[in-house]
Formats: sequence, C-alpha cells, structure tokens
Amino acid sequence: MNILTFDVEEWFHILDYESTKTASEWSGYESRIRRNMERIVNILQRRGQKATFFCLGWIAQQYPDIVLDLVKEGYEIGSHGFSHQLVYEQTPDDFQKDLESSIRILEDVTGTQIRYYRAPGFSIREDTSWAFEILAGQGIEVDCSVFPAPRAHGGFPSYRTPEPSILSFGDIRLKELPIGYVTIAGKPLIFSGGGYFRLFPYRFIRKWTASSNYVMSYLHPRDFDAGQPRMAGLPPARLFKSYVGIPSALGKLEKWIDEFSFVDIKTALELVDWQNVPVVDVK
Repeated sequence: MNILTFDVEEWFHILDYESTKTASEWSGYESRIRRNMERIVNILQRRGQKATFFCLGWIAQQYPDIVLDLVKEGYEIGSHGFSHQLVYEQTPDDFQKDLESSIRILEDVTGTQIRYYRAPGFSIREDTSWAFEILAGQGIEVDCSVFPAPRAHGGFPSYRTPEPSILSFGDIRLKELPIGYVTIAGKPLIFSGGGYFRLFPYRFIRKWTASSNYVMSYLHPRDFDAGQPRMAGLPPARLFKSYVGIPSALGKLEKWIDEFSFVDIKTALELVDWQNVPVVDVK
C-alpha cells in the first residue's frame, strides 16, 4: 500500500533557521504557494490521482481559496499545525493552542471535521509524547507524525514499527500511519519524501517502492519549485538538504505515480485490518 500525501507550506517554511522561524518574518518573502500548488494539482488531476494534503493553518488563513479549491476537487485535508513550529520547542500549552488554531481555521474553510495530523518536521519525539494526548483531545483520530528512525528534527526511533499501527499512550489510542523505511546494511533508510526523495536517483526509489509493502510519502510544494530563491545564510549542510535535487523532483513524482498505485489516507484506512495491526505503547 502506497499513500500519497503533501505538506502544504511555503518555500520559506524552513525549520531550524532563525530568519524564517515565526510569522513575523514571513511577510518579507515572496509568496510562491499558489503556483506551486497549481503544479501539483495539475499533475494529480491529469491522472485522476487521489492524495491527502496536510495544510498549515497559517496557509488556510492567508490563502483560504487554496484549501477550498482542494476540497472542491475532492482532496482530503489534514492539519500540519498552524505556525510550522517544532513540537519539541513548544510547551504542551503552546502546542495545544497551535493545534486548536489550525483545526479551527481549517474546519471553518473546509466545512469538514479535521481528523488527521502531521507534525512539522515529524517533531514529536519520545520526550514529547504528551502531544498524542492533546491530539486525541482535539478530535484527531489518525496521526502521521511518527518518524521511526533517527532524524535531525527529532525522530521516534523507539517506535520500531514502520507500518500502520495503533499508538497507545495511557488511555489514548490513535491510528498511526508512520513513515516507512527500507533496511540497508541493518540501518533504516527513508526515501519517500522531502530531501530523501529529491536526493536519491529514481531507479532506487522505484526499487525500494517495489520491495515495500507500505510506503507513506510526504512531499512539499517547494520540492518541485526549481525557480525558488536560495535562502541566504543557511549553513552548508542545511543548504544542501534544502535544495538538493529540486530540478529533477517533478519528473520523479510523475514517474512514481505512473508506475505505482497510490491512495489517499481515507482509502488507506479502509484497506488496513485495524483489528490485527501492531499496538505500540509509547511512554
């Protein structure tokens, strides 16, 4: 089962960079979200391809037409938080307010209940597992935030279950659709989104997709925007990770969805036998 999802955010929503950390800085950058979303939607529409879009509440507030157009075209909407902040840099109260804001604006725009969530940067870690209780309290039923491998923005390597599962936290139960991976030389390797997808040649992506029973993609509008400005002052490693492979990424996406069958989250939930998936206790 391959799931196609996009995180709807601007090209300047770069994590771990002080110059774009909060909304007070964002007004200084040109907006490219409309043309970038049009590029993605055109590809999907030509193929009749379903997908789920995790939208920032800030995007829905600034550009409600973008989110509303997605709904009109039959695409699912989930929350990506409101202000694109790392969960582990927030207090539980800050996180709850950010989540509430995103859900409120997304539900106002879409007229539908928001049941899915993905943390910016997959930044729910072992030491912020309190976030799962807050998610459930705000009506989230399906989480897609677990990155069950080490990661610069956190990661949750102790989860150890790169497949659909039930996440258990105290009395809370959430359906979890984590990022999957392939194992190379005994180590987990991610390939299905972001800089990983842009970095690897398509022949490897094809090979790893074909050998996987479960693939969760996580792509961004900026991944396909070869004309976007280069953010000044990024450290060399961050600069490489942010811009590697962008010129070839659009062609990869088209080949990927032409060669493999992808579904949205709603369809994936119907395909999974939830009575027989692993139950993972997190502390």
